[in-house]
Amino acid sequence: MSSGSIAAKGRRAGKSPWVERLGRAGLVAKGALYGVVAILAIDVALGSRKESPDKNGALRTIAEQPFGRALLSLLALGLAGYALWQLSLAILDRDDEGEDAKGVAKRASALARAGWYGVLCWLTVSTVVGNGSGNSNEQQKTAGIFDHTGGRYLVYAAGIAFLGAAAFNGYRAITCKFNKKLKQGEMNEAEEAAATGVGILGHLARAVVFGLIGVFLVKAAWEFDSKEARGLDGALLELAQQPYGGLLLGAVAVGLLAYAFYCFVQARYRRI
Repeated sequence: MSSGSIAAKGRRAGKSPWVERLGRAGLVAKGALYGVVAILAIDVALGSRKESPDKNGALRTIAEQPFGRALLSLLALGLAGYALWQLSLAILDRDDEGEDAKGVAKRASALARAGWYGVLCWLTVSTVVGNGSGNSNEQQKTAGIFDHTGGRYLVYAAGIAFLGAAAFNGYRAITCKFNKKLKQGEMNEAEEAAATGVGILGHLARAVVFGLIGVFLVKAAWEFDSKEARGLDGALLELAQQPYGGLLLGAVAVGLLAYAFYCFVQARYRRI
């Protein structure tokens, strides 16, 4: 079998309607996870919760609900679907991005998202089977990276990547580029306006959180001090500890909740 026929079969597989179903299920799961994190962050902002609202905390919160493990199992399936959809974008070029510099960059981003949501799926499965520790420690992880040759530069790279993601989300919020792949012809004016509103708020909130994580990681690498590292929970907790921190955290939490709704809009109207 020639390489050309293998590539053609791969492209046909990438266009499969099953990939679309996986993508839509994945967007629902992504929205659910952001929604739970946002609700936990709002609890912190209101002073009714003391723990950091990290994604592991969100998974634990879901697990504690009636039928929690069943819900987590569905969430894991959705996250796996999202990862596989992104993998099809990266490897099988489902969106026909091509092989020029811009297309390769978009496909590389999809590959990174596939890896990230694959990790989230694994964490969810670990919580279901009871192996999740639930206390992911970014400082310990960063300290471990510092122990390796070139580890400091890896932390720099991670911080710069988060800063880049923050800038990208801010750009998308300002330009409303996030609406480009929505089936706007199937939406009425009210739905389109609502999608734009929650999209702007959600991407701005992600820009703030990713920017904070990036700053902390770059600072940790610059000072060669793993104690400066923060993850999602640390970034949100840092906001809460600032003057008017409750208001700041509440605003970001509302933005993350808006992003959750935007994920649900994508699940319904995105071209996949």
